[in-house]
Parts: sequence; C-alpha cells; structure tokens
Amino acid sequence: MANEQTATMAAVAFEHVTKRFGDVTAIDDVNLAVEEGAFVTIIGSSGCGKTTLLKTVNALVMPDEGRVLVHGRATSKLNPIELRRSVGYAIQGSVLFPHLTVRQNIGYVPSLLNQRDRVRTHEAVEKWMDLVGLPAELAERFPAELSGGQAQRVGIARALAASPDILLMDEPFSAVDAITRTSLQDELKHIHQQTGITVLFVTHDIDEALDLGDRVLVMEGGRAVQYTTPGEVLHAPATAFVERLVTRKQSVYAR
Repeated sequence: MANEQTATMAAVAFEHVTKRFGDVTAIDDVNLAVEEGAFVTIIGSSGCGKTTLLKTVNALVMPDEGRVLVHGRATSKLNPIELRRSVGYAIQGSVLFPHLTVRQNIGYVPSLLNQRDRVRTHEAVEKWMDLVGLPAELAERFPAELSGGQAQRVGIARALAASPDILLMDEPFSAVDAITRTSLQDELKHIHQQTGITVLFVTHDIDEALDLGDRVLVMEGGRAVQYTTPGEVLHAPATAFVERLVTRKQSVYAR
C-alpha cells in the first residue's frame, strides 16, 4: 500500500519498467518515484537507457513490462498527444521550426492551447523569453539568425511556454560552448527555483549531474543502480561503476 501511495503522489513513477529493442534490453526493471518539484539528473554511459527512460514519461516509448505513471495516471491510459502538450520536452540542439520566428516557435504550443486568445499567448512568450534570458529584440528573428546558445534558450522557452509542471531535458546543453553552458545551467536553476517545476535531465557530464540535481539517478546497463542525493552519490557510491564515475569529483566535493 505504501508503494502505491508513493506512486500516486509522485510527479512521475516508474513501476518495474522494462523496455526491449529486439534482443537488447534498454531499460531493465526500473522501479522508482520522482517527487513533485524534484530536479533529477540522469547519468550513465552511452547506451545505458537514459534517453529511453526519459521518453517513457511522455509516451514516445512505451514499456514492454511495468508501467509509467504521470501524476498517478498510467501513460498507457492517456491520450499521447494531450500528454505531450502537458509535459515540456527540450533536447540537444533545440530542433526549432526553421520557418517560424522566435516568437512563433515559443508560442506554438500555447497558441494551440489558447486557441484564439492571442493576448494570453503573447504574454506567455514574453514571460518565458525573459525567464530564459532572451532579449526582446530577438523575437522576430528566425532560427538561422541565432547563435547556438540563443537557439538553445528558445528551445527551453518553447518547452516551458505551455506552463507544464514536468520538464524533460535530454542533454540540452551538450552542443554549446562551456561559457554558454554555464550560463544556461544558471538560468535553468533559476527557473526551477522560481516555478517549482519537476525536471528530469539527462546528461553525460558528472559535473552537470551533481551541480544541477537535487536527486541523481545513475543508470548502468538499463538498470537504476543508485537514486539519491548528489552528496550520497559522492560519499556512498552504491556500485563499482558509480564509484568510478565520481572518483575524480570526490576530492572537490568532500572537502
């Protein structure tokens, strides 16, 4: 009963989720709950199942076994289009609509939700441009006229513009330079503090995982091998793999 109650109260819950692609098991019996308002970073080696797990939340991937719950409701029982409109999704490279301006890209989903209420859509665009640090003068530019960092900010703003309470991010900052990446990380921390949104953030970077997340999920071979606070991952790695992952960071964080 306690596990059922935890899953019901969680923003996202994975109940013994397994996903296979042919003979390859991408996700292997993942069972955990993400609390409302948590910032969860998901880290592991390439091919460990991070992105596949993320995609089960918005039903881009459906599990072969187990189920995924979003606010207590199984994704298999939800309309996938409606689910995706209510869950923000930002990926590497932003993937903007090239024929739409910044304003139109950010306002795309709000315009669908608000229908003819253009004022409400306009307000949403202005709000999120400001929160992600985009100057107003960029609103009428097209994606080809933006820098990499600006385009990534537009992608984040677009993911947030429908005011979702869950944001999925798949290595969104990996294609930008180090200075821009630090700036984007700071903006994301600010947005999380301001909105209380639940964030699931996939990364290959242990620094990013430990610095951004208030919870860290470490995956290895499709399995969730540790799910805890950054400090616990550093001071009490659960497996030899986790220990190797954090060894070079321990001398900094353990002071």
